[in-house]
Amino acid sequence: MRIALIPLYLMLLACVLAISVPPARAEVAITFPQAVQQSAMVIGRVPPGSKVEYAGRELRVTGYGTVVLGVPRDAQAEVTVKVTPPDAAPQEVAIRVEPRAWDVERISGVPPRTVSPPPEIAERIRREQAEVSASRGRDDPRTDFVEPFVWPVKGRISGRFGNMRVYNGTPGAPHSGMDIAAANGTPVVAPASGVVTFANPDLYLTGGTLLLDHGYGISSNFLHLSRIDVEIGQRVEQGEVIGAVGATGRATGPHLHWGMNWFDVRLDPLLVLECSADR
Repeated sequence: MRIALIPLYLMLLACVLAISVPPARAEVAITFPQAVQQSAMVIGRVPPGSKVEYAGRELRVTGYGTVVLGVPRDAQAEVTVKVTPPDAAPQEVAIRVEPRAWDVERISGVPPRTVSPPPEIAERIRREQAEVSASRGRDDPRTDFVEPFVWPVKGRISGRFGNMRVYNGTPGAPHSGMDIAAANGTPVVAPASGVVTFANPDLYLTGGTLLLDHGYGISSNFLHLSRIDVEIGQRVEQGEVIGAVGATGRATGPHLHWGMNWFDVRLDPLLVLECSADR
C-alpha cells in the first residue's frame, strides 16, 4: 500500500507530519500522525462509519470521522491502529513513537506518612485512587477534546510529566502530570470544556482533587486544590474558574498538578498545549 505525506494544515494534525493511507472511499483518507512522542494525545481522521481498533479497544468515531487515542509513556518503537472502513478491507497504520529522556526529580520535606504510609492509610489511598480511576473510564460522545487546550493557570513548571520521583530519598512512581507553581488561592480555569466527573476536597495523597472529562476517554485532573468551585455532573466551558491553587495532600508548597489521561493511559499536558499552540 502506498503511503504519502499530506499537508500539515489538516484539521487537528497541525503539529506533526501525517501518514495518509489512500482511502477506500475517495472522499476521506485515513490520516494519522507519522510520528509522535511518548505520552502524546493523538488525533486522527478516518472515513465516517469506520471501525477503529487500538490497544485492545474499539475507538469511538465522530460523525465526521475523527478519533483520538493516547500513547503510553513507555511505548516503544511504534503503535498500530487498525481501521476498517465501511464496505472495505481492514487497513493497519503504524505510528512511529519517538523516545524521550526522563529526568529524576528529588523531593525533600514530604510528610513521611505520605511516602511510607501505615496499613490503614495505605488502604485509604488504594480506595481513593480506585474511585478516581473509575471516573476515567467514561467514553462520552462529547468532542470537547478537539478544542485547542489552554493553561489552567500560568506559572513556572516546577515538575515535569514522566520524570522519576524520589521522595525523601525513597523512589516513587513516574510523575503523572505537570506541576505549575502559583500562589495559594490563584484561580484555576478549565483548559478545555467538559463535564465534572469527580470532586473531593480531601484525598490523602492529592488533597483537593477534581476530574474534568473532555469526551472520548480524554480527561484532565487537577490536584492539591485549596478550593473546588464546581460539582460532579456540572458542565463547564473552557476558561471557566473551577477551583484554586493549594498545597493540600502530599505537597511541599502551593502549586497545581495538572494531569491528563486517555482512559488509563497517562498523557503529557505540555505536549497537548504545544500541539494546540501550533494549530
